[in-house]
Amino acid sequence: MKKRYLYLLLAPGLLFLTLFMIVPLILTVGSTLFKDGSFTFGTYWQFFKDSYFLDILGTTLLVSVATTLLCILIGFPVAYYLSMMPPRKKGILLALAIFPLLTSSVVRSFSWMIILGKNGLVNNVLIKLGIIHDPLSILYTPTAMIIGLVHLFLPLILITLVGVLESIDHDLVRAAQSLGASKLTAFRKIVIPLSIPGLIVGSILVFVGSLTAYTTPALLGGKKRVVATFLYQNAITLNDWQAASAIATIMMIITFIVIGLMNKAAAKFNPKG
Repeated sequence: MKKRYLYLLLAPGLLFLTLFMIVPLILTVGSTLFKDGSFTFGTYWQFFKDSYFLDILGTTLLVSVATTLLCILIGFPVAYYLSMMPPRKKGILLALAIFPLLTSSVVRSFSWMIILGKNGLVNNVLIKLGIIHDPLSILYTPTAMIIGLVHLFLPLILITLVGVLESIDHDLVRAAQSLGASKLTAFRKIVIPLSIPGLIVGSILVFVGSLTAYTTPALLGGKKRVVATFLYQNAITLNDWQAASAIATIMMIITFIVIGLMNKAAAKFNPKG
């Protein structure tokens, strides 16, 4: 009886998720599969025949993957350093690291527009140093999107990695070194495998966030579109909600595929869980 009452505590949450997430998702996907009362995949077929959409999809995946990899490469050493710090110092440094989350993505994007513009800080410094003679066209390119998204999502991977790295018993590393392993070998054989759960969670957060981000790509990408800005164009500008629903469904499918691939990678690199 007690367990039955405990299950009843789940009812409000399940009801909320069903009404406001599961049902809308079913309706969204369903609206793309029926046209004029008949079942069809024509909406999706039109998208994947369109070279313009394929170019947008390729740009989106490139930006999302590059952002995820850069966040891992930058975030892992920083998270490892933070995990080794005393609690008080670690708290201060972690607060500084995640401080960008307290700032609007619009404000951050406009800041990068000033920094990366042809008359911006980056070009002015490079010209004064004599490295370049003409300003670089960084703004309104995929490179600008990646820079803005890395700045946007790097704190997420830091938070997940610090929590996992803190839980690793560093006596294991010292034991491996006492048995003849170098610091690099001990790090590669012990720290990295044990940090795989944090890497997977952080990578999923960054990839999905980059895949679905709208504000940063819209401001830093200019006319270079990604899937999120293309969805907005179809829904708001063209008022084609069926096409917008199909794009949203494609984004969800890509998300599920990536999560599945990352879970398989986690099982391969850390088979013992």
